[in-house]
Amino acid sequence: MPQKLYEKLVVEILRSIDDGVLKPGERLPSIREAAGARHLSITTVKRAYQALESQGAVEGRPKAGYFVRATHVVPEVPLVRMSKPEPVSSVVDVGRLVLSTLQRIHAHDALPLGAPYPDPALFSWRRVYQRTHGVARGLREWRLGDDLPPGHPELIRQIARRHLRNGLDVDPAEIVVTAGATEAINLCLQAVARPGDTIAVESPTYYAMLQAIERLGMRAIEVPTDPQRGIDIDVLARLLERQRIDACLTMPNIQNPLGFVMPDDRKRALVELATRHDMPLIEDAVYNELYYGAGPPTTLKAFDTTGIVLHCGSFSKSLSAGVRIGWALAGRYGEQVAQLKFVNTHSTSALAQQGVAQFLAHDGWDHHLRGVRQVLQERGALMGAMVRRFFPEGTRMSQPRGGYLLWIELPGAVDALALYREALERGISIAPGRVFSNGELYRNFLRLNYSHAWTPQIEDAVKTLAQMACHACRAPSAAARAESPLQLGE
Repeated sequence: MPQKLYEKLVVEILRSIDDGVLKPGERLPSIREAAGARHLSITTVKRAYQALESQGAVEGRPKAGYFVRATHVVPEVPLVRMSKPEPVSSVVDVGRLVLSTLQRIHAHDALPLGAPYPDPALFSWRRVYQRTHGVARGLREWRLGDDLPPGHPELIRQIARRHLRNGLDVDPAEIVVTAGATEAINLCLQAVARPGDTIAVESPTYYAMLQAIERLGMRAIEVPTDPQRGIDIDVLARLLERQRIDACLTMPNIQNPLGFVMPDDRKRALVELATRHDMPLIEDAVYNELYYGAGPPTTLKAFDTTGIVLHCGSFSKSLSAGVRIGWALAGRYGEQVAQLKFVNTHSTSALAQQGVAQFLAHDGWDHHLRGVRQVLQERGALMGAMVRRFFPEGTRMSQPRGGYLLWIELPGAVDALALYREALERGISIAPGRVFSNGELYRNFLRLNYSHAWTPQIEDAVKTLAQMACHACRAPSAAARAESPLQLGE
């Protein structure tokens, strides 16, 4: 869904303040002046100024206008700190918590700040389904085998073309089409490891990765991860010297939940380390199309010369969550992955595959994605401004390089799981940090989804979360809060 005019004006003014074009204490153009200069309605400019005032960027003065707040250095909220878990291989037991969390979010029909998927209104999902229905209407007979692994030839060709456009020359014969990235990751894990084997993961890591490891009866070892540079390669190297790690499951680009893009030199070093130790690298690349920079980020696969990298992609985050189409570039393990696909789920819908292929070939996906990236970056700026303004002192947050997720570290007194439960009662969903680890490392962290259009309801929800966090900071102890839960207004 296109960004509203007032939202664009808010972002432009925030950028002018951040760049020093508008300095603290300076007066903004009057509402009438701004409306005339920008060819906007007075209502649009007034709404933008009111939104800026609610975020604390400007202040309104009776009969004088709106001014950049004299105290508004737009506070630099520190980055979240690098996690330093003790890297111990452990049985994963996070599935029940994740499932109950997601079920409660959807059961309460809450504002989706905790949702794992982007706002569907951003994407051309109706056009994809129209293409799929068109394929179905045009069929004269069903060709047996069109949906069998490795996948429909035309979709495989389009995926290979997409990778080539993004700087990665792949052999189409290496591509295996799957029912989304989750299946691709599961198949790759099965191809390289067995129950009881140890899988290295980032900390924090996306909970679907922990669920996959848990489902297959494997063990996870969490490796400290820098909010800007990615997984700690030195720690991983030391672990490999003293114990066997059967694979590493990683998200080097626009990582969920931290949002970083791993620098190319570190990607190369990670692939070289994996190659020396013959440790397969499973690369989750589901957010790669939602980058904010001038061009797509480099993949681990680009540095792979021996087939050690198994690259997993999907259309669920960049086209439609309802299109359960993903793929794996499985390197030297391609044959095993194709066989496992057939044994596990037999096939992926040929109609869906052809519908997506037709969309990619004819419907201007690149043009659409450019607009989506801009909207996501602007909405991220709005969410960040709200966190800086309203969340308690001592709050830290990530600086996403793409996607639509913000990782927030609250002061230590805040229990994010308790905050999640209280927020649900108020019709707001968040993702508590506890589900992003197999331990208790992120009890005062949460993840917010900022992909949805900025509405008064969303703004009020963020302010409410901030108020609840501030109340939790003032509580004397976790035990006292448990005995007498704080309510807003007390």
